[in-house]
Amino acid sequence: MSRVYNFSAGPSCLPEEVLNECAAEMLDYKGTGQSVMEMSHRSKAYEPIIEDAEAMVRKLMNVPENYKVLFVQGGGSTQFAMVAENLGLTFKKAAYIETGVWAKKAAAEAKKLGIAVDVIASSKDKNYSYIPRVEKITGDYDYAYICYNNTIMGTHYEYIPDTGNIPLVADISSCVLSEPLDVSKFGLLFAGAQKNLAPAGVTLVIIREDLIPEPENCLPGTPTMLAYKTHSENGSMYNTPPCYTIYVLGKVLHWIEKNGGAEGMLRRNKEKADYLYNFLDKSDFYHATTEKGSRSLMNVPFLTKYSTGASDEASLAKEKEINDKFVKEAAAAGLVNLKGHRLVGGMRASIYNAMTLDGVKALVTFMEKFAKENA
Repeated sequence: MSRVYNFSAGPSCLPEEVLNECAAEMLDYKGTGQSVMEMSHRSKAYEPIIEDAEAMVRKLMNVPENYKVLFVQGGGSTQFAMVAENLGLTFKKAAYIETGVWAKKAAAEAKKLGIAVDVIASSKDKNYSYIPRVEKITGDYDYAYICYNNTIMGTHYEYIPDTGNIPLVADISSCVLSEPLDVSKFGLLFAGAQKNLAPAGVTLVIIREDLIPEPENCLPGTPTMLAYKTHSENGSMYNTPPCYTIYVLGKVLHWIEKNGGAEGMLRRNKEKADYLYNFLDKSDFYHATTEKGSRSLMNVPFLTKYSTGASDEASLAKEKEINDKFVKEAAAAGLVNLKGHRLVGGMRASIYNAMTLDGVKALVTFMEKFAKENA
C-alpha cells in the first residue's frame, strides 16, 4: 500500500526522510548492534543522542543561555499542573487568555491547585473563532498564560502580549518550530512532541532559569517528578526518559535545519496554508471557520454549505451525512484523518511541518471534485 496524506491533528505525519533513517537504524544504531529502543539511557551510546537533541533545540530556536531545555513526560496536559505548581508561588494568582479547550483546561487545572485564575480575555462569544487582542497585561500575577496555537479551533496568535515583568507562559504544542519565535519574550514554553517534533511520548519545556524553584518551594504537595528542578538538575534523566522519541526528535530537528530552519518552515507552511485558505475563501461550497487575522498555519477547520448552524433535526442529519461522506471518500482517495472536532464540526486539515504542498494540493483537488458532485 502506498503512503497516505495524513491530516491528523496529532499524532501527525513525520518527514519520510526521517522515517527511512529510523528504519535503517532500527536493528543496529551506529554499529552498537542494538536499537535505540533497547538502549540504556545511561549508556555512552545514548548520551550523545539526548545532548544533540538539546543542542539542536537551542540552535533552531535561538534559546538564550539563561534558559533550560528539558525533555519531560506526561504531555502538554501535565504541564497545566507543573506550570502552576512551579510558578504560582508568590501571589498564587495568574492571568489566562481563554481561546479554546486547551487554555480552559489549563486554567481549570491551576484552579484545582489553589491558583486564583483571572480570565482576562476570551473569544468564547464567537465559539473561539478569533484571538482576543490583549496588548498589555499588568497586575499582581505570578504568570500570564496563553495557548499560542489552538489545534481544535484553528486559531493562532499573530502578536505576543506585553507582560512586562510578569512571566509569560505559552503552550506551543501545535506550532513549535513552524515559524521563528522570540524565546526571550517568554518565561516558559512547552510543546508536546506529537505534532511537529516526534512521536508522542516527550514534551519539550524551555524555561528561564530564575523561574525554577527549589522542589521544597513549589506548591505544597508537588510530586518530585513535577518539579522542574528535578529535571533541570539531572539533564532530563532523573528517571528513564522516552529515549526513542527523543532520538526521533533529534532527527526531525536536523531535517528542519536542512530545510531552512524555523524561517524555512514558515515559508513552507505559509505556502501550504495560503493555498488552502485561498481556495476556501473563494469557494461557494466550503468556508473556513476562523477569522482572518487569527488563522493558524497548522490547523485549518472548514465547513460545507450544509453546515448552516440550524438546530432542527433535518438540518443536523443532512450536515452529518455530508460530513461523513466527505471523510469516507477522502480516506478512499488517500487523504486520511480529516474529521473535524465535535466542538467545531465539519472537517479539519492539520498541515504541520512534515505535510507537503503536494498533499495540500491533493486535498484541494479532492475538495473541488466533492463540491461538484454534492452541490
